[in-house]
Amino acid sequence: MSLSNDIKWNDAGLVAAIAQDWQSGEVLMMAWMNRESLDLTLQEQRAVYYSRSRASLWRKGEESGNVQQLKELRIDCDGDAVLLKVEQLGGIACHTGRRSCFYRRASDSGELEITDGVIRNPADMYGSKH
Repeated sequence: MSLSNDIKWNDAGLVAAIAQDWQSGEVLMMAWMNRESLDLTLQEQRAVYYSRSRASLWRKGEESGNVQQLKELRIDCDGDAVLLKVEQLGGIACHTGRRSCFYRRASDSGELEITDGVIRNPADMYGSKH
């Protein structure tokens, strides 16, 4: 039986994928996977996601060099989310140049506060695309 048979894919054939640092436990990002990207992630032992905006696969780090090396893959109890425990090579998971995509925190007043600074300028990683 294939692992993808244990997943409850949404109507678009996707599942939410959370990337977490395998040592610290820090949540790095959330992306989407389809069956092909899940299979490729397991085969290549690196994160491969599905881009909804481009309607295509993307290997994390293919442009920026910030590859996510897979250490472990888990599925939640309902089968509607996957957890990728990864080694974040290059130290940056977010396209904004930060370690994590979760760099904004809600204050007591409900305003968003930026908690983490930019490590690397996105233009240096992607050119003028971002």
